[in-house]
Amino acid sequence: MTGSRRELQELVQAQLETLLTQENYEGAKALLVPVQPVDIAEVIGNLPEAMQAIAFRLLSKEEAIEVYEYLDSNVQQALLEEFKRQDVLDIVDRMSPDDRARLFDELPAKVVRQLLQQLTPAERDATALLLGYKPNTAGRIMTPEYLSLKENMTVTQALERIRSLADVSEMIYYLYVTDDARRLSGTLSLRDLIKAQPEEFIGNIMTRDVVYIHTDTDQEEVAHTIQRYDFVALPVVDTEKRLVGIVTVDDVLDILEQETTEDIYALGGLESGADNYFQTNLFTVARRRVSWLLILLLTNTLTSAVIRNQEDVLEQVVTLAAFIPLLIDTGGNVGAQSSTVVIRGLNTQEIRTRETLNVIRKEAIAGALLGVMLGVVVTVWAFILQGNLAVAIAVGISLFAISLIASLSGAALPFLFHSLKLDPALMSAPFITTAVDVLGVLIYLNVARWILRL
Repeated sequence: MTGSRRELQELVQAQLETLLTQENYEGAKALLVPVQPVDIAEVIGNLPEAMQAIAFRLLSKEEAIEVYEYLDSNVQQALLEEFKRQDVLDIVDRMSPDDRARLFDELPAKVVRQLLQQLTPAERDATALLLGYKPNTAGRIMTPEYLSLKENMTVTQALERIRSLADVSEMIYYLYVTDDARRLSGTLSLRDLIKAQPEEFIGNIMTRDVVYIHTDTDQEEVAHTIQRYDFVALPVVDTEKRLVGIVTVDDVLDILEQETTEDIYALGGLESGADNYFQTNLFTVARRRVSWLLILLLTNTLTSAVIRNQEDVLEQVVTLAAFIPLLIDTGGNVGAQSSTVVIRGLNTQEIRTRETLNVIRKEAIAGALLGVMLGVVVTVWAFILQGNLAVAIAVGISLFAISLIASLSGAALPFLFHSLKLDPALMSAPFITTAVDVLGVLIYLNVARWILRL
């Protein structure tokens, strides 16, 4: 299905680009009519910059608002610069508050202030409310456009309220019940409401055991909560348990993608950013990469220091030097495997903090088993290559010790970062690989000194 959608987008893009080049705007407009808004956004985003604004102007106002919300933030900003002020206001004013807040996060502060001043009072208040919460929290990503009912309403009254407010509510499948002080007291699905008798009171059919989140809940925890309970939406309350908004599943999918991207960047030793990495200028790309590389470069000097300290061993048995890359690379790979498993488990909450010792113990045993298997193989291989049994045994024992330590480090360090309230992904593969390099060389040369009696 994904492949067919991609082929459709590529076909529409090619035809649209041809029609725009020929200035056949009527044909281009007709081409976009049957296409889904999300696919139109993808197509416009892949057009040459000079054509993006032209293609967007071909859409009807209603469709343009929907398509705009799906566009990449860089394309949104480019279109803002192209449009006349009134065109901008028509689109921005009719966006959903959470999407508008997300757009404003990407815009320069001066532009945001100008746009806020010219929004309608209701939309300005709704947007200011969201922007007042901390970034990456439930309050920042929620929408205040939800449907609430009262316990003393009848089913008939509730249905009338839904009909009157459906157009201005983002979600009508889940309904939220509040008391006179707007405190959340229950939830109700549209299905249960329709099935109930017309004169039944909402308080008698609602669910009182409500799963909710607070405005200051981290967005990643919000995503995990919706994922755990298979909700389409989740109510957001303030410190006094007053209902202030809802987070919908489409926002959660964006959060999961964003958080996964950040974790993958961290695992690779890259600083993540809010903008699209592949549309970022080269100087920013270099700045994001250089921080980790400098740290790793300085750490690697410790490996050189260890080797200088043990020069007498290498001078007496030169063949030892040939196996240093093999040992440290293998140790780094073992450590990276352990850290990746643990980091992923922590981020998906498959691993709980109380399971720390069990996980570390399991990884240590796995590292020992790997060390035995790899150690036997490398001992035989080293003897075949060098014909020196003592050197081969030193290599094999060292590889066993390095594999065990690498597994322990790869499993334990992410837990340490997690306990310090830091992202476990910061304990990334490059960092662990570098740390194991230093320890690996130290272990290897000392084992060799002991076995060869140097």
